[in-house]
Amino acid sequence: MTMKPSNNIWIRGQQCPCGDWKCYIKYEWDEQSAVGAEPINNGALSSPLLPEVVFTPYVGQIFKSDDEAFEYYSNFARKNGFSIRKARSTESHNLGVYRRDFVCYRSGFNQPRKKANIEHPRDRKSVRCGCDAKLYLTKEVVDGVIQWYVSQFSNIHNHELLEDEQVRLLPAYRKIQEADQERILLLSKAGFPVNRIVKVLELEKGVQPGQLPFIEKDIRNFVRTCKKTVQENDALLTEKRENDTMELLEACKATAERDVDFIFDFTTDENGKIENIAWSYGYSIRAYTLFGDVVTFDTTYRSITYGMLLGVWFGVDNHGKVIFFGCALLQDETLHSVAWALQTFIRFMQGRQPQTVVTDIDSAIRDAVASEWPNTKHVICIWKIMSKLSSWFSLPLGLQYAEFKSEFEMLCYLESIEDFEHQWNHFIARFGIASDRHITLLSSYRTSWPFSYIRGYFLARMMTTDYTRSLDTFLKGILNGQTCLQVFFQQVGVAANLTNRTREDLQYMHIKTCMPIEEHAQSVLTPYAFNLFQHELVLSMQYAATEMANGSCLVQHYKKMEGECLVIWIREDEQIHCSCKGFEHSGILCRHILRVLLMKNCFQVPDKYFPFRWRLESSLLPSDEQSVLRVDEGCHQAFHSLTDSLLTESLISKERFDYVCQELTNLLDHVRNMPATDEVALNLADNNPSES
Repeated sequence: MTMKPSNNIWIRGQQCPCGDWKCYIKYEWDEQSAVGAEPINNGALSSPLLPEVVFTPYVGQIFKSDDEAFEYYSNFARKNGFSIRKARSTESHNLGVYRRDFVCYRSGFNQPRKKANIEHPRDRKSVRCGCDAKLYLTKEVVDGVIQWYVSQFSNIHNHELLEDEQVRLLPAYRKIQEADQERILLLSKAGFPVNRIVKVLELEKGVQPGQLPFIEKDIRNFVRTCKKTVQENDALLTEKRENDTMELLEACKATAERDVDFIFDFTTDENGKIENIAWSYGYSIRAYTLFGDVVTFDTTYRSITYGMLLGVWFGVDNHGKVIFFGCALLQDETLHSVAWALQTFIRFMQGRQPQTVVTDIDSAIRDAVASEWPNTKHVICIWKIMSKLSSWFSLPLGLQYAEFKSEFEMLCYLESIEDFEHQWNHFIARFGIASDRHITLLSSYRTSWPFSYIRGYFLARMMTTDYTRSLDTFLKGILNGQTCLQVFFQQVGVAANLTNRTREDLQYMHIKTCMPIEEHAQSVLTPYAFNLFQHELVLSMQYAATEMANGSCLVQHYKKMEGECLVIWIREDEQIHCSCKGFEHSGILCRHILRVLLMKNCFQVPDKYFPFRWRLESSLLPSDEQSVLRVDEGCHQAFHSLTDSLLTESLISKERFDYVCQELTNLLDHVRNMPATDEVALNLADNNPSES
């Protein structure tokens, strides 16, 4: 029997890695809205953050869309003690919906029932009282652009407006956030009645009774809705999951028939039902051969509907862009499932294990990496830890939490292991948290997250905020709709293709120092890597190098008395090492090494210190795109030389300067009106003005 695909809701995994079922995580940097959880938001306003000042709407006010107008009017209503709802809409054959009416929630009158309802005899009192407050929108098309303007507005109410403490309890403004949804489900599953769930949430959040952004009725409705669609023992849901995962498997098989490079694998239970499934694409596998030295295994999201854990493997290419390597849906988070995922991924990638893997803090992942990838260094992402601190320590520490967090961040980036161990123990004792289970958890993982322990691990700059945001954007892009697994599979394929093939910011990087060593790096590295190299080179000028008897050098900032680095330079073998381990960590030479190379009169960087992964030649760009990039570099160099000469000549007199400015203005207008074709760029490259 073919069944209608089941809506699949994805949320961040909220169970705390400390293992206590009563402990859950509310991520500090999460956005307010859940991914794909619209039906269980109780009709709340889509934007929870209201602006400080909301001006009164007026006739003639323009909005880009009717949704934007509704949100604006909703914010205004909340600030003024009422809520709104959508009323009539009018449409035509040509314009579609061309009028929207938004009214006060107390607009109109309740219509009497045509006949008495014997099952529900009570007659609830309606809040509607014929209020005439309203905002009417009309659509118009101006120069081919659709916009909406306010055609009527009235802010006259025939009822009392509510105070802030009352208006927040109107149905339109009550919302159960994602972290609270997971917590409520967990407590309900443990047998807590609704009134006790409310008390637990109030205690955990540290708010006074009645101050939650929702009421008991919302919790009861939420639990009832979830039980209808999410309850694990429900036979219908089990059948839907089986059908959905089977459709996903069929989609994988169909893709493999069309694309010989596509690869997938799966496991089944004793009844032949699918447990785990993983897949990857040919382009991802080819990318892994170049950039598989560092891998992120993200297990942030799981399916509420099916309870399956989503694991995605990512990397970073030589242009600093996120690469999708593979994806897995796991039945659970046990060591067995995670170990299967790691085994399968390595099999997809032709047996090559990464140098470093970056994950969240999780015992099953730690044990699986240790057993399946024994030669791979395991790093816990510091951003994942930082996002959990508030849930772990804000309530127990109270007013001390801000100071605790500041000192914790400082400890994370200490360079010396000895300094970290000493200050970590002092830090624990100072805040009196030696017995806290989360501190115990962090201590047990402390060789995997502080910078002092991992600074010698190659991470290819995967700990930057830009990289973390890119991962988050990718995941939310594939999970932003409530889709069946088959559609989810299609979304992954589209997003992976765009992520792996779209390359931006390939612009030419200008020389800043005119040093031969900089010109050499520019000719070898991608613009992204060269920008990092150039940054270190410029900063190297702020350091002094003192040569020692054995040929090594002490490098120290000209203003700072501490933090000196030891650079060992063996010219015969072209070996150079710095105690900061910046090169080992990022693959880009640090400022200390560059300072010594300059002092030693080196005009080129030894070839071994330009890792292949950061070179132009390792690019996955098609050959025609690479040729366009080279043309772009030639154009930049030609124009840079020409404009330097033009500026020098024009500054000789005011007459020359005025003439050049006028001619350049005319030239710019003329060029803007020229057709933008590839032939123009190629002609420019062939007729390089600097060579004439």
